[in-house]
Amino acid sequence: MSDTTFTFLIHAIDLFGTMAFAVTGAFKAIEHKSDIVGIIILSIITGVAGGTIRDVIIGRLPPNSIADPSYVGICVASGVALFFLYPHLQKHWNVFLKFDAIGIGVFSITGATFAYNIFGLNFLAIAFAGILTAVGGGILRDVFVNEVPIVFVKELYVTASFVGIVFFYFLLVLQAPLYAASIAGILVTTILRLVAMKYNWNLPRARER
Repeated sequence: MSDTTFTFLIHAIDLFGTMAFAVTGAFKAIEHKSDIVGIIILSIITGVAGGTIRDVIIGRLPPNSIADPSYVGICVASGVALFFLYPHLQKHWNVFLKFDAIGIGVFSITGATFAYNIFGLNFLAIAFAGILTAVGGGILRDVFVNEVPIVFVKELYVTASFVGIVFFYFLLVLQAPLYAASIAGILVTTILRLVAMKYNWNLPRARER
């Protein structure tokens, strides 16, 4: 796969992940009785916040979400679409969870790929960028609606992101093509999150007296 084709593929996947997370933001906003403006704002925050924070910390300015208007555009479109479609989806909470899982998988690896292109095989940079991209928007989404962030309480959330990133990293160490490592990492993260939800897999918690 050529560099141009791979760049286009990652951009398309990243936009899809942005849409997936924006849908979760819109879903949460509607559940908390927000109006159309609130729905769009929370869609944008959820869709682009993680990547924006990552870019600012790493020093990529302006952030990708500002340099490329398509990111905010797809968040607005997702928010408006869910505003009209919500009456048909309100009983399907699993839709929210599945979109959230897809967003985690995509953002974990697009964030990791972003760091790899800058820092090479620096595991700390790859893991930091991937996890921050994956959970940043979701944390802000839940804080804005006054909920405990799902990342702190739900089944294998950050863990799924980390496992996918580790898988992605070791494929690169084994000299697998970047596109193959990226797609495999996305699939591993998303599937692990979905399976954890289905079977209610959780990490150990502190015992109460």
